[in-house]
Amino acid sequence: MNQKQVAIVGCGVSGLSCGIKFLEAGFQVKIVARDLPPNTTSNAAAAIWYPYKAYPEAKVLQWGRIALEEYDRLTSILESGVTNVTLIELFKDVACDPWWKDAVPNFRYALKAEIPPGYRSGYAILVPAIDTQIYMNYLLERFKLLGGAIESRTISSFFQLESESNLIINCAGLGAKEIASDSDLYPIRGQIIQVRGKNLNRSFIDQTSASVPTYIVPRTHDCILGGTAEDNNWSLTVNEDTANSILNRCQKLEPKLKDIEIVDRIVGLRPGRKEVRLELEPISANLMVIHNYGHGGAGFTLAWGCAEEVLQIALDRTSADKFSAKKL
Repeated sequence: MNQKQVAIVGCGVSGLSCGIKFLEAGFQVKIVARDLPPNTTSNAAAAIWYPYKAYPEAKVLQWGRIALEEYDRLTSILESGVTNVTLIELFKDVACDPWWKDAVPNFRYALKAEIPPGYRSGYAILVPAIDTQIYMNYLLERFKLLGGAIESRTISSFFQLESESNLIINCAGLGAKEIASDSDLYPIRGQIIQVRGKNLNRSFIDQTSASVPTYIVPRTHDCILGGTAEDNNWSLTVNEDTANSILNRCQKLEPKLKDIEIVDRIVGLRPGRKEVRLELEPISANLMVIHNYGHGGAGFTLAWGCAEEVLQIALDRTSADKFSAKKL
C-alpha cells in the first residue's frame, strides 16, 4: 500500500483520534469539518471515562478498555490534560454492580464517609478525567505533527470528497444525521456550568433522574457541573432556570462548591443512537465509507477503542488498488 489516503469528516475527539491512528499506520490523512477546535461539541464536554448512553454494551466494554489503556499512558504526558480522578456514583437505594464493572480494574463500593447526605450507597472507580480545553488542542497538535492536513469546509455529501480519496471515515457526530441520511440519530442536549477550580479530588455522578443527571467533574484549572440529558432537544440556548438547578444540585453534593465563581454556561448536543454505528459501507464502485458515530455521551470514553477498530477495518477490507493515488 504505497499511496494510502483517507479523508475524515469531523474534527471532534473521534475524528482526531482516528486521524492519529491512521497517520501512525502510514496513511495520508485529511480532516474536513465545518467546526474545528475549540468550536466542536467535544470541546464542550465534561469529559470523564464513563460509558454514558452508549450501546451495544459488549462493544462498549471492548472499546472502553482500549481507551482506558491509552488514557493511562497519557496521564504521564503533562500537556495532554489527562489526569486520574476518583469517580463516585451515588444511589438512593442499594447499589448494584454496573454492567461495565469488568472494564475497570479498580472497582469498589464507596465507603460510608464518601457518601454525601441523602444517599444510601455508591461505588467508586479511579478513571481518567480529560480536560477538553487542553486535550483537544493536544490531539490537534499531535495530528498536525504527524503530517495530517485539516480543512474547514461543510460537506453535505460524501461524493464531494470522491476526487480526493476513495476511503472516507465518517466521524461527523450529529452531523451524520444529514450526511449519512440516518433517521436513527438524535440530539441529547447537555447543559453544563464551568466554574473556577476548587482543588477537588473526587468526581460525583447521580443518575436518579435520567433526563437530569447531576455530576461534578474537576479538571486542571476549573470544574464542570452538570447537567441535562434531553432527548430530541436541538436548542443550543442556555436556559437560566436549568443553570440555577444545576448549581443548586451540585452544591448539595459538594459543600466546597459554595461561593464559587462561574466562568461560563455551556450547551452541547450529544449524538444519540440506539447503537454506535461503526461499519464499512461501499457507497459506489470507487468510494467506501467507514462510519464511526452515535457515541451518545461517551465519545471520549470510546474514542481510542473505536479508532482502533476503524483502522483495522480499513486494513482488513481494503488493498492498495482500492486507494487512489490522488494527492489530498
